Amino acid sequence: MARQPADKSSSSKNDDSALIRELALLLDETSLTEIEIERAGLRVRVARNISVTASMPANFMPAAPAAAAQPAAVTDMAMHPGVVPSPMVGTVYWAPEPGAKPFIEVGTKVSAGQTLVIIEAMKTMNQIPSPRAGTVTQILVEDGQPVEFGEPLVIIE
Repeated sequence: MARQPADKSSSSKNDDSALIRELALLLDETSLTEIEIERAGLRVRVARNISVTASMPANFMPAAPAAAAQPAAVTDMAMHPGVVPSPMVGTVYWAPEPGAKPFIEVGTKVSAGQTLVIIEAMKTMNQIPSPRAGTVTQILVEDGQPVEFGEPLVIIE
């Protein structure tokens, strides 16, 4: 059965709703926590609420008494007051291009808004700015490493 839109804005709203539903279904099918798409000037981001459940990765679960030291260390880093968490799912890069000097190193003094890393998501390079001024004391991700939403990237003190 063919759908006849009442007007162009009604058709656009229906198309937008269908796109959002399709992206939400894709999140469920792939176990992603966030997806973003830009098409014809329309940018849509769908993200699920992150809550502690049995289906979440181990580094989001509270440390159990019998847990190994490594997952506890990841959880501790996520609670550090100077942590900069990943704002999206993607792949982290330390430099603007392969072979270039990294944006930051341990000991680098950064200012608020300065680029720390790039996260590639949906074939888009997203510069991740420093939320505050300080000194980079730890880099918690490897160059080219996939990251999840909320995963600790660096510590700035």
